[in-house]
Amino acid sequence: MIEIPALDIFSEDPNNLTTTVSLLLLLTVLSIAPSILILMTCFTRIVVVLSFVRSGLATQQMPPNQVLVGLALFITFFIMAPVFSEVNEQALQPMFAGEMTQEEAFDAAALPMKEFMAQHTREKDLALFMGYAGLPRPETLDDIPLTALVPAFAISELKTAFQIGFMIFIPFLVIDMVVASVLMSMGMMMLPPVMIALPFKILLFVMVDGWHLVVRSLLLSF
Repeated sequence: MIEIPALDIFSEDPNNLTTTVSLLLLLTVLSIAPSILILMTCFTRIVVVLSFVRSGLATQQMPPNQVLVGLALFITFFIMAPVFSEVNEQALQPMFAGEMTQEEAFDAAALPMKEFMAQHTREKDLALFMGYAGLPRPETLDDIPLTALVPAFAISELKTAFQIGFMIFIPFLVIDMVVASVLMSMGMMMLPPVMIALPFKILLFVMVDGWHLVVRSLLLSF
């Protein structure tokens, strides 16, 4: 029989208390892991752009949300693979080997993430949060706290995603306008233009290999 050690929060044993606190901290980190994934990686830009593609096509729930989120997740892992590998080599493996403490591992893991986010964060957005917090102008990357860099990176990614989404919407909007004009000229005002334009938009998207172009543009944007 394998005995599972009891966890007593109110224990006076320092070792037992340290283990309990570590487990509580681990559970806390795991609970906010989705937020970390969304806000500190390229996931936000990818999933927003893919949602714009679906909205431009006006295909309602096709592709389903699960497909878009899953595709965005795997593209995120593909793009972030070098960063994750660096975090593993510089922080996780040394910490597991007992060569550094948890605090040192956190600082080592934060540096590659900071470098990635700083490359895609607008100076204007970063200055917004640095100025609101009353922090001086950073001289190096170490001077930028994650509490300011993460939201600045998030809104920068949203702006970039909306810019890409606007460019995606233009050809679909042209098709909608042309179809609406043709229907009005024929006196078919009661016929919904969206229903007639939908097959033309899908045909255009398939002929130009739209998914390939969208994903290629996302990869090149990083």
